[in-house]
Amino acid sequence: MKKCHVLWVMLLVSVLLVTFSFPAWGAKTIKIGVIGPMKFVQGIGHWNGATLAAEQINARGGVKVGDKMMQIELVQADSNEFVNVTDATNAMEKLISQDRVNFVVGGFRSEAVLAMQDIAMENKVIFIGCGAAHPELCTRVAKDYDTYKYFFRGTPFNSNYLVRTSFIHMEYVADIMKKELKIPKIKVAVVMEKAMWADAFAKAAEGFITAKGMELAGTWRPSPVATDVTAELSAIQRSGAHIIFTVFSSSVGIPFARQAGELKIPAVQVGINVEAQKDSFMQATQGKGDYVLTSNTYCQGVESNELTKTFFDAYVKRFGESPTYTTATYDAIFYALVPTIEEAGTLKPDKLVSILEKRVFKVPSGTVKYMMDQSEPPRPLHDLTWGPGYLTGIATQWQNGKQVGVWPYKWKLTPDSPEVTYKGIVPYKIAPWVVKKYKK
Repeated sequence: MKKCHVLWVMLLVSVLLVTFSFPAWGAKTIKIGVIGPMKFVQGIGHWNGATLAAEQINARGGVKVGDKMMQIELVQADSNEFVNVTDATNAMEKLISQDRVNFVVGGFRSEAVLAMQDIAMENKVIFIGCGAAHPELCTRVAKDYDTYKYFFRGTPFNSNYLVRTSFIHMEYVADIMKKELKIPKIKVAVVMEKAMWADAFAKAAEGFITAKGMELAGTWRPSPVATDVTAELSAIQRSGAHIIFTVFSSSVGIPFARQAGELKIPAVQVGINVEAQKDSFMQATQGKGDYVLTSNTYCQGVESNELTKTFFDAYVKRFGESPTYTTATYDAIFYALVPTIEEAGTLKPDKLVSILEKRVFKVPSGTVKYMMDQSEPPRPLHDLTWGPGYLTGIATQWQNGKQVGVWPYKWKLTPDSPEVTYKGIVPYKIAPWVVKKYKK
């Protein structure tokens, strides 16, 4: 009897070890880790998007996995990645080793996400990045597929395409200024935060500006968290720039816009300013952020496709504010993970990867199709396809204290391409003080 009792104890211990080692087995919930800088707008967007997706999915009964229904359980992790990459890796380690999540969505700063990616890949946990733009995150997939195949980009499209899109916005505005203000040669000041993802912009911007017949007024690289940029702005004012091309993903976008407005610099701001995507931007800039243009994903009244309005309205109703691009954790869960799980009938990552990388599906900002790299034969890249019919993003501008969509407006990628204008897009407006300075 004693020997039999010992055998039963050993069997029970073995079962418990297996159960805790593989959380999906016998579990009643699908655990999704949501990781991001939770004290900042980017991380708040991560959490809110995931929350909305989980609530909607659970309300309809959950996720059908084979012959059973499972609810989604979210686990929040503050990466603190603006401050310390080590904090980000610790947060990812905790999600996987202690919280035992099945999937992870989020991540923002490329330097931190590259480190977090290694941890997720080592543990074969599918990680959908919803914030970092550096191409290396996906070129790793093509270079070492067996190791990195569990990573997919969810948002934004990579920084090469962010560069291309923001350059299109710059050229669009420059053409308007030439036409309306009769400026023969536009001068552009380039201002980019000191961050890995923005490095690709600097030389590319300088080359684009000169190639398009414009003049480079200079390049400035303030800290992503700078609170005073009057030195840079004073130099820009002395340069005589007509356009200030910004590349800001962090909090520096607020003091830059506010102080530029206080100085009434006769130059328009075009580019990327993530802080300008927020409903509170005008309040944060003390009313000085008017006429700032930023690349964006969502805007009240703008519909990239038939899913946009439903998502936008539901988000505003739930959280009382407009979504920013990191809220695409909603897409990662609602449109990417859940339909893939239901098609596969399992939570096993290898099976899910083989299905997800081949799917083409709509999200509120466009259509997702994962690219192949350019090798022979082509290999999966798990990066987002950019362009008409897929994902293009939008540009928004603050006009008289209201954020409106101003691009794509009668846009053609090539002369032979179809013209693209999304529902709700309105014409761009030059800031009145710039008009006053140059209008003849």
